[in-house]
Amino acid sequence: MNVKKWASGLLTLLVLFSFSLPFAEAKTKENNTAFIDVAVATQWAEPNILREIDVLSASNPVDMRKWTENLTYEDKLWLVGKLETQALYGSKVTILEEKGNWVKVAVQGQPTPRNPLGYPGWIPKKQIVKNKTFAKMQKKPFALITAPTAWLYEDKKRKKKFMEISFNTRLPVIKETKNALFVLTPSDGAKWLDQKAARIYKSEKDIPTPTGQDLYKTAKQFLGLPYLWAGMSGFGFDCSGFTHSIYKAHGITIPRDSSVQATHGLPVERENLSVGDLVFFAYNEGKGRVHHVGMYIGDGKMIHSPNSSTHVRIDDIETSGYGHEYAGARRYLD
Repeated sequence: MNVKKWASGLLTLLVLFSFSLPFAEAKTKENNTAFIDVAVATQWAEPNILREIDVLSASNPVDMRKWTENLTYEDKLWLVGKLETQALYGSKVTILEEKGNWVKVAVQGQPTPRNPLGYPGWIPKKQIVKNKTFAKMQKKPFALITAPTAWLYEDKKRKKKFMEISFNTRLPVIKETKNALFVLTPSDGAKWLDQKAARIYKSEKDIPTPTGQDLYKTAKQFLGLPYLWAGMSGFGFDCSGFTHSIYKAHGITIPRDSSVQATHGLPVERENLSVGDLVFFAYNEGKGRVHHVGMYIGDGKMIHSPNSSTHVRIDDIETSGYGHEYAGARRYLD
């Protein structure tokens, strides 16, 4: 055997392999990318643990309003620990695992130490879709839903309802008219949206930097909205889902969970709190694990989504029942 030819051939193979490997990895990663195809996808800790009432949240389409409004207090308590988070219509997810009719996905844009790709959880496979056209449109201007919820319509005159979607949903804009927006959906073509329910941005970077008062004004829209464990939408929030979503709607991405939100941003002394700062509460009189977060609104008060027995509300921090658990504050605004 000619040793030089053998060595040359081996070198060629190694070079080809080194160039093809990143491409293969990129292709695999791309194949694992999908988009949420329902108004709100609720992520479960395990597949196949639904009760009859939860089918409303696990279908395609979902009926989030009917589901959340029909949950009793006991129904809501049962969800604690069984749900992980939620993902909104059109959100990009990475498929991590498949099991029967279920997929485990990581929601991009919801930072967590649990997975570098995003917040993980199980959803029915029928709630995601792969669509190259929708994927390409991600670089186009998008409509950001600013109302608590909004309707997509089949027609320009907005008479025939298609789907009720949530605050903070982002959909690519195809056309803008005086009163309506023509937006692309993940799998049902283009639909119409009332322009008053959204704002258009060319990119995430174009969302104006908010003041604390801007955050508070947005948060006040949800006063009275019932709490939902793992909630991330205008149909129901949990405590950290609420703060994460308010910031996200203003172009600022913070961690998904309160315990992680409490370790990022800039620490703030209690006497120096400003509107928009996040205030945290922990077990063992503030010395243990962080379990709750609210947004400071001035005068010793916070707006927050406390627990399954109540709703988004404004409370005096000291007399809210959380005062003795105060564990510090963080600032995410410059």
